[in-house]
Amino acid sequence: MRLELRGITKRFGSFTANHRIDLTVEPGQIHCLLGENGAGKSTLMNVLFGLLQPDEGEILIDGEAVHFTNSGEAVRRGIGMVHQHFMLVPVFTVAENVVLGFEPVKSFGRLDRNRAREEIRHVSQTYNLEVDPDAVIEELPVGIQQRVEILKALNHNAELLILDEPTAVLTPQEIDALMEIMRSLAASGKSILFITHKLKEVKAIADVITVIRQGEVVGTAQPTDSEGDLAALMVGRSVNLTVEKEDVTPGEVALEITDLVVRDDRGLPAVDGLSLSVRAGEIVALAGVQGNGQTELVEAIAGMRPVESGSIRLRGRDVTNATPREVLDAGLGHVPEDRQLHGLVLSMSVADNLVLNTPRRAPFARRGSRNLGAVAQNAGELVQRFDIRTTSIQSPVASLSGGNQQKVIVARELSRPLSFLVASQPTRGLDVGSIEYVHRQIVDERNGGLGVLIVSSELDEVLALGDRIAVMHKGKITGVVDPSTSRETIGLMMTGAHAEES
Repeated sequence: MRLELRGITKRFGSFTANHRIDLTVEPGQIHCLLGENGAGKSTLMNVLFGLLQPDEGEILIDGEAVHFTNSGEAVRRGIGMVHQHFMLVPVFTVAENVVLGFEPVKSFGRLDRNRAREEIRHVSQTYNLEVDPDAVIEELPVGIQQRVEILKALNHNAELLILDEPTAVLTPQEIDALMEIMRSLAASGKSILFITHKLKEVKAIADVITVIRQGEVVGTAQPTDSEGDLAALMVGRSVNLTVEKEDVTPGEVALEITDLVVRDDRGLPAVDGLSLSVRAGEIVALAGVQGNGQTELVEAIAGMRPVESGSIRLRGRDVTNATPREVLDAGLGHVPEDRQLHGLVLSMSVADNLVLNTPRRAPFARRGSRNLGAVAQNAGELVQRFDIRTTSIQSPVASLSGGNQQKVIVARELSRPLSFLVASQPTRGLDVGSIEYVHRQIVDERNGGLGVLIVSSELDEVLALGDRIAVMHKGKITGVVDPSTSRETIGLMMTGAHAEES
């Protein structure tokens, strides 16, 4: 299939998400759409897949103009999409998920399960994507679930596959396996649109690279171009992609977690007897596939989730089952995983969100009344220092992009005296230039003697920041290793193998 996008424009009110985008994908080509979160990549793919309607421009398939009013029409024209967040029914089998919406039936409209199984076996063998048709989705590893998503598209006779940030929740080994699948599909004549912001993956897999920034195509590149050149094209300026850290000698234990047990929202053990310590003046980076208890661990540290057993000590002070306010008063800085749910009050102004954890303290309050001048001055300084893009400090924080909302949280947490910092996905949604700045701030805090626990799904970030790397799998620590440890070894640990076995 040859796909051509001509002048695609998509607006949401006064905001233009895509502006006159041109893009061509040839048969058998892996075409990478590279850009930071918020650049407009997913919006463009949703237009192509019929989930959104373009305001201007046209889509051509094999030279013929097409117009999709829904995703079903796109599927019938041979376009398949693997979403960043899988669109699978967890309690269904592989076969039931793959044929969902296109079910083979027998008499009285009943699902023909045997025929469904045979369809899956045929497609999986054809494209070397072996999966058990009778396996239940929720019992499969994330990498196999993604394989099911690809099978679903291929079973619907897709000639063009859209892979939207497909490596976000995969281990290094699963990423390598996905790359091989992509190469095999391209060799069979399938066209692939690979959407990502990860430079290493682009260089490893792409035939052609189109770079999008702030909703516009800013250029094309080759996989032989350096990561620095690609980053500069994404951001519009040169970027230092290396985190420079000086050697420091860690001090006393700043955070000590002992035999911790924490349950998830279903009442199941998400943190299962975990022990971990972080010293003052060091960064411990917690690696692991998302969904292995990292969220519950951070929430327990921050006083947001009850601890069933075990203990948490912050600078020698027992904060097990302390309230969020008590933990805050103990000097914990917390960058939460979900910025909108736990990090911001979206209806409040940028200025108010920047003092959200200290609104009644001097200088922001005086004799029970708010000191609006001090609040505004603080906001002005932090907006400039952290390059928060906003039309006004009085604008509601909901009006900011996701990346700028994240900057508000990071600025607030790093601008007050801390005894310890926990940062979960601290650079999610930021461009590479902002990532460079936030990393520098975190390292400066560590150099100043602060203990830091970083939780990140980005292995590059874990390797760049961590003085030690702890790997978490199914609520337990499978090992703590040096950052010089190979990606392959860490990847094995992320699947449950202990450090010694890896």
